[in-house]
Amino acid sequence: MSTKRTLIKNGCVLTLDRSIGNFTQGDVLIEGTKIAQVGPNLEAGDAEIIDAANTIVMPGFIDTHRHLWEGILRNIGVDVPLEGEISYLAFVLNTLAPAYRAQDVYVGNLVSTLGAIDAGITTVLDWSHIQTTPEHTDGAIRALQESGMRAVFAYGLPWFEAPKPEHPDWFRRAAKQYFSSKDQLLTLGLAAFGPEFNSLEGNQADWALARECDARITAHVGVGTFGKHGKVGEVGKAGLYGPDTTFIHCTTLSDDEIQMIVDTGSTVTLSSPVEMMMGHGMVPTQKFLDRGLRPSLSVDVETNVPNDMFTQMRSIISLQRALLFERKLAGEENLPEFLNARDVLEFATIEGARANGLEHKVGTLTPGKEADIIMLRTDRVNVFPINDPIGAVVWGMDTGNVDSVFVAGKALKRNGQLLGVDLDRVRKMAYESRDYVVAKSGFKLPTI
Repeated sequence: MSTKRTLIKNGCVLTLDRSIGNFTQGDVLIEGTKIAQVGPNLEAGDAEIIDAANTIVMPGFIDTHRHLWEGILRNIGVDVPLEGEISYLAFVLNTLAPAYRAQDVYVGNLVSTLGAIDAGITTVLDWSHIQTTPEHTDGAIRALQESGMRAVFAYGLPWFEAPKPEHPDWFRRAAKQYFSSKDQLLTLGLAAFGPEFNSLEGNQADWALARECDARITAHVGVGTFGKHGKVGEVGKAGLYGPDTTFIHCTTLSDDEIQMIVDTGSTVTLSSPVEMMMGHGMVPTQKFLDRGLRPSLSVDVETNVPNDMFTQMRSIISLQRALLFERKLAGEENLPEFLNARDVLEFATIEGARANGLEHKVGTLTPGKEADIIMLRTDRVNVFPINDPIGAVVWGMDTGNVDSVFVAGKALKRNGQLLGVDLDRVRKMAYESRDYVVAKSGFKLPTI
């Protein structure tokens, strides 16, 4: 059987590969699941032709930390902080989460992954701290498989109950059953409790378990008041951290702890809107940039913020520039460089690939990489005329500009519509699961 070939033709192509460059008008040839060629005036006589005129063609966005199971809880706590009597920790993790059945995890994951695809996100790390039973794990993974997107399933334990002796074997079971191959859309991670929420021995056991199963490790650190006790440094001295570790938030860490993360080759993911409005602490973008580490970006919780990377990019660049301008207005000289639009577009693509351990597969439109590609419309009234394509993506566009989404060469969205998705069915399931979880937990929905 011959390999399917698709030629995306006559678009503004942002490869984001500095060795290849970008093209005001160019083409992308897909052969099977991979990018075969990128450049102007490509010929492929037997290929399906996709007219990319009036679009920007670029790598799909990559989200490096999202709690997908919370998809049925969207906007349920937009004014609620992280900590306190009425808080995310109190009502999402300790009230609503215990009410989840395996089918509710499935529905939450499906809703959130479809929303991600619709927003032009082709890869997501699912920080899934809802593994109450093996059936909950099966439900989460089934939704990821059905969505068709690329994902890192980061297996995490629920925060509302003590760890059980069988948990390591549950993780090993999932690793063997679903992740025996690296040559698939889904890869495995361990969503560890992390230094601030576990003992040294517990952290050592988590890191060892992940590495036994060849899984990446991802952990929340510097989380509000929990990050102010030096735990990251204490655990780091045991030699656990490394290039297979991604740290989330890092907002209240000491400078020494931040330097330790950098020195160990670990990566970081920042969720600027959540961190600013939920009280995690000041977003540490500049502290990492000053040390040569460029962050990836992540949505985190749809309970409080929207599900797209346009919001993430604008948030991170606006805050960094505002803080530097404040220092400049105060008379400070020799300031660090301001972030620009290309910087944050790379945070949302290639740096995301790196933090997910997938930079060899995705993140740029490089021949040989997987064909995870999005097409963004430039003929919508919110962005035309296009004067700076990268600036338009970062500052002018929103999810309504996402025309097409391809993952491993397969179209998941075309002409602004998700493909092969019964949205009426998904919507019905979302409301049914939401209603069950809310009723079972005794939580009261916000009133208007």
